[in-house]
Amino acid sequence: MTPALVGTACTLRTDDHRPAPDPVIAAAGDIACEPGGQVSADTCQQKATSDLLLRRPLAAVLTLGDEQYVEGRLKSFQTQYGPTWGRVLSITHPAPGNHEYKSGGDGFFQYFGAAAGDPRHPYYSFDVGGWHLIALNSECAAAGGCGAGSAQERWLRGDLQAHPAGCTLAFWHQPRFSSGGHGDNVAYQQFWQDLYAAGVEIVLNGHDHDYERFAPQTPTGQPAADGIREFVVGTGGKSLLPLHAPKPNSEVRSATFGVLELTLHPDGYDWEFVPIAGKFTDRGHGECHSPAGAQNRR
Repeated sequence: MTPALVGTACTLRTDDHRPAPDPVIAAAGDIACEPGGQVSADTCQQKATSDLLLRRPLAAVLTLGDEQYVEGRLKSFQTQYGPTWGRVLSITHPAPGNHEYKSGGDGFFQYFGAAAGDPRHPYYSFDVGGWHLIALNSECAAAGGCGAGSAQERWLRGDLQAHPAGCTLAFWHQPRFSSGGHGDNVAYQQFWQDLYAAGVEIVLNGHDHDYERFAPQTPTGQPAADGIREFVVGTGGKSLLPLHAPKPNSEVRSATFGVLELTLHPDGYDWEFVPIAGKFTDRGHGECHSPAGAQNRR
């Protein structure tokens, strides 16, 4: 299936004029090995994970950083990422990771073009169905900061105010909460505070090479029915790394290659971790927060 077919199939209507099904998106990070990387059961599985993206029509693919190892150079993107995940380039919305910036980020922005946003202000947002999606940049120095009052954080608050959607998702590379080797990172505390205040439903991250699902929680890690559900999906193909002791509110963990699929309903979402053949999976359903509940947290 060509990228064009994948990108257009999601907009079709059936012959009897029934509404199109709710959009499905897929996400993962930590994807393509460097040139010369050898495929094995534990490494360089970007072709196998990209095959999962072709199994049914998708409305969008979100890449969660470290799309291309080791330094994210344009030639590496063209020879490694391109023949695999590049098959759905036309519907891909990328976030950069630390490995992209090892070479200054130029290869990332050259390869993805306008879909990656403005290199001078490397964060952006868009809509899928009734959902609002926000791509942030966790490489804080390159993005002009991540903390309160930084250019990126001011943009985030403005974007949330300008798009009071009933359902919202944000994604970037390095997670605030994680039971993986990199662990928690408080650099993204302000992101979480802004997103929680706006009633955001989901945060997606990579960086740790595993899959982890957290229960809804507050920016300080307290369980909360109206909290944000975080998924770490660093399972795009590069390699798998061991998990450490589970952090509070961690519900499911696995070191398995695969992608996370989200079906975006008008008032909720279904999730399913889709593995390469014969491996772990995870699925469930969540509801979007009521606008009144979000307003009470501001």
